[in-house]
Amino acid sequence: MAVLSLFSGTYCHAEEVTGKVAQRLGYESIEDKLIEVTSGRFGISKDKLNKSIKGQATIFNKLTHERGKNVARLRLILAELIANDNCILHGYAAHLVPRTISHILKVCLIANHDYRVKEAVRENSVSEKEADSLIRKDDKERLEWTGYLFNKTPYDESLYDLVIPMQSGDIDKAADEICNFALSDQLKTTERSLRQAEDFILASKVNLVLIEEGHDVEVFAENGRVVISINREVLRMKQHQEDLKKKAMEIEGVKEVETKPGPKFHTSSMNPWANIDVPPKILLVDDEKEFVHTLSERLQTRNLESSVVYDGEQALDFVKKDEPNVMVLDLMMPGIDGIEVLRRVKKEHPNIEVIILTGHGSKREEELAEDLGAFAYLQKPVNIDLLARVMNEAYRKINRARSIEDRAADTDKGQ
Repeated sequence: MAVLSLFSGTYCHAEEVTGKVAQRLGYESIEDKLIEVTSGRFGISKDKLNKSIKGQATIFNKLTHERGKNVARLRLILAELIANDNCILHGYAAHLVPRTISHILKVCLIANHDYRVKEAVRENSVSEKEADSLIRKDDKERLEWTGYLFNKTPYDESLYDLVIPMQSGDIDKAADEICNFALSDQLKTTERSLRQAEDFILASKVNLVLIEEGHDVEVFAENGRVVISINREVLRMKQHQEDLKKKAMEIEGVKEVETKPGPKFHTSSMNPWANIDVPPKILLVDDEKEFVHTLSERLQTRNLESSVVYDGEQALDFVKKDEPNVMVLDLMMPGIDGIEVLRRVKKEHPNIEVIILTGHGSKREEELAEDLGAFAYLQKPVNIDLLARVMNEAYRKINRARSIEDRAADTDKGQ
């Protein structure tokens, strides 16, 4: 029987629909099991896994590839779980199920904004304004996730086989429609679709091994033939490709390996801003005046102009008057310290990406900074090229979010 993958907007009755479908078909809901098994096998807390899925820990310290590793681990466990068929997965992880397996049905449940506002008011006893804010926050979180995976908006129809409008509130009708598709001949499990499910497991194994070594890749497998898509240019590309092939061939079941540029492939440059039309507005915050001025001058040699302030109060005043794109922030400062600056900036100006740069930080402070939304946590003394690359990644994230939001706005206008 089919494997069902459901994604939804909030206040669209997804939990009720999922429950009815699972009951009628005798299916197992596996979203909790996915987190449980992944946490146990890899020794990662459930909280960290959920943050990786829901985008709350976006790209904290890009160099560790923490989010990519956790997503790859979840994908492997998911590949193993859906090999058993007769299961349903609702939530963010539903987007990790590939469309290459022919007995998988990918479903989106979504209602128009006005209906969702009314449901939010009814369920939470809040005003329409508060309900509107809740829904927009939820959709922004979903937007970050599908943007990260596909560079698409969360309700883009190209991501699904079936999109069900829920503004009628008819839960039984939606469940009936999903069940009818799930029981149709076109979604029957076949020898071919079972091989596709095995291919997904193999691709997930290769993907995890490569991502854990820091490679930015996507992997597809078919009958033992593995295709590795490279998403970033590196020095000695030919040697890099050979290393990827060698590593993949060590995995049981891999018979042949091909490498090629991936959909997110971009070339490297000595100037990290070479491919960005408008350079970012950068604010450096540090009470060590000699250090911060030297840092500003060194960034200037890489075509990075920055403003400088010397304490937390000055930083908050600056942000109110001229919001920067990227802030490089020290932790230990007199008066308002870096953690409090980070807290206020991310609350009042969430689009500013904050890079912590400290010589006195602790593991506890690093975790706190991550929870508060810092983009990266770097130690002094810092390699200037490393800092420039991290700043580049932060600004690319900002531009990507803007691009996706613009497309979402255009879609809303067209409806």
